[in-house]
Amino acid sequence: MKEGFVKVAAASPRLRVADPSYNAGEISGLIRKADSLGVKILVFPELAITGYTCGDLFFQKRLQDAAETALMSVIADTESSDALIFVGYPFPHKGKLYNTAAAIKGGRLLALIPKANLPSYGEFYETRWFTPAPDGCERVDFHGMEAVFGRRVIFQASSPSTLSIGCEICEDLWVPQPPSVELALNGATVIVNLSASDETIGKAEYRRTLISSISARLVCGYVYADASDGESTTDMVFTGSDMIAENGSVLASSMYGSGELTVSEIDADRLAFERQRMNTFPPRFDGYERISVAFREEETRLTRRFPSHPFVPSDDAERSSRCEEILTLQEYGLRRRLEASHSSRVVIGLSGGLDSTLALLVAVRAFDLQKLDRKDILAITMPCFGTTERTRSNAEKLAEALGVSFRTIDITKSVLQHFEDIGQSADDLSVTYENCQARERTQVLMDMANKTGALVIGTGDLSELALGWATYNGDHMSMYGVNSSVPKTLVRYLVRHIADSISGDAALVLYDILATPVSPELLPAKDGRISQVTEDIVGPYELHDFFLYYMVRLGFAPRKIFRIALAAFSGEYSPSFIRKWLIVFLRRFFQQQFKRSCLPDGPKVGSVTLSPRSDWRMPSDASAEEWIREAEGIEA
Repeated sequence: MKEGFVKVAAASPRLRVADPSYNAGEISGLIRKADSLGVKILVFPELAITGYTCGDLFFQKRLQDAAETALMSVIADTESSDALIFVGYPFPHKGKLYNTAAAIKGGRLLALIPKANLPSYGEFYETRWFTPAPDGCERVDFHGMEAVFGRRVIFQASSPSTLSIGCEICEDLWVPQPPSVELALNGATVIVNLSASDETIGKAEYRRTLISSISARLVCGYVYADASDGESTTDMVFTGSDMIAENGSVLASSMYGSGELTVSEIDADRLAFERQRMNTFPPRFDGYERISVAFREEETRLTRRFPSHPFVPSDDAERSSRCEEILTLQEYGLRRRLEASHSSRVVIGLSGGLDSTLALLVAVRAFDLQKLDRKDILAITMPCFGTTERTRSNAEKLAEALGVSFRTIDITKSVLQHFEDIGQSADDLSVTYENCQARERTQVLMDMANKTGALVIGTGDLSELALGWATYNGDHMSMYGVNSSVPKTLVRYLVRHIADSISGDAALVLYDILATPVSPELLPAKDGRISQVTEDIVGPYELHDFFLYYMVRLGFAPRKIFRIALAAFSGEYSPSFIRKWLIVFLRRFFQQQFKRSCLPDGPKVGSVTLSPRSDWRMPSDASAEEWIREAEGIEA
């Protein structure tokens, strides 16, 4: 349960219709299996004690008595279990029969939650047997155990405090105003659903969409347990289509899995963070009955997948679609800026590296969109001490292949003169040596833009902004930064996406740029090769992008980021290596905020941006000590 992770499971036991004793044995067997896996929330299907398809047998006293005995047996079998268990049970009460979820914990019945919406259309006819849930809650006695009877029930965990569980049953999910809405607004971060949803053509995909979308809209976890193929096939077929979702993502699912568990971990802390930052997610206190539940404090073994590249879809088709969408957003942003500034010219510093290449490609798309002459895009390469023939040549070849204007302005003399003016030795390869070059390049770009009535297009990306890997008032500055919310791990795929979609010389040079090490080329080359590889200095960008996403987007603390990084990069990086660069990231992220506080405009294209005018507001002198202290205390 540490860091907010809660192991949950949906179970579809092998059932015999109208045989509660047999069903209880199957249910108890799956409870024991779930316990061995450390499951804390376990959900069984609707009416699992008897089977959903009993029909008029529900009115038979013999079946009702057998169901009561079977439920008592299941309750007794949970005495040593640490899970909160939901089992479907037909509950006779005050002369009526209710389709309920029996909530069980530690050998006790805590609540009987009746179904609110009873379908009587198509193949369903529940109002023939059952009564809809009443509005209020009351206390009932069940074999000496006092339990709450009512649908307005929320189970509140003592730890993690962000875990609150609400329950609805099958059709409750499908109606225009499902109970889950009120449950979520009253604090439930996890919704469980005991279901008996039969299969028809196309229904499985619709159900998946419904569950994932409601988990996104309610910012909740959703555990859905479906009736298994043990149900009657007189008129319907059931397949045990279980599912676990979290805030729009399906974490685990199964079909045709009778007698199995579908298991994953829901992050209750993450859900609470999302709700905290959404001022449009208002809390309510509508008189719900709150039942406290306590779980053993232990570390949840993680089985859910954490992508090592959270900004980059792993599926080829999805990644291609995402790349095209991002490029379109960038080009539309630049097009609007050109219109607003009454400009039809841009200036770009083209180094032959990935970032400036992407900026140029975006500019070309924007000009084509507006039917402007590509020759009014001026790409300038500015060689100096560290420029290699490979990058310089690639810059020129790319400009020629794309049909834009190109100019070489060697800044060596200007920088040496500046060294002389400020008393900087050309042999002193310090940060001043590097930054003088970056600032001279920016001056050239700005002055050329003034001279031609153009806009300077910034090339820096999101990862560089996070680390402060930019020269203040150098490459840090522009008139519009098209890459400002694109992380470094994604830049490469955007360039490759374009390279894969074109042919000829432009494609060839793009592939060579993709194969070139990332470098600012500010230190002298060695034997004509790049001597300054960025990732040797600041660490792997894939790690920093990972840290950035989980810290800024999801609000994870250093220890939690480290924990999931171990899972995501298992076999790639050692724990000590991850911890080292996590500390570097945290230190640089805090120290370099002053550069982000005065960023040029640029389009937001993803869920993370560091613009001081939109998503990220942070004082430049904020202390990083709490974050670094936690990271340094991690045992690696």
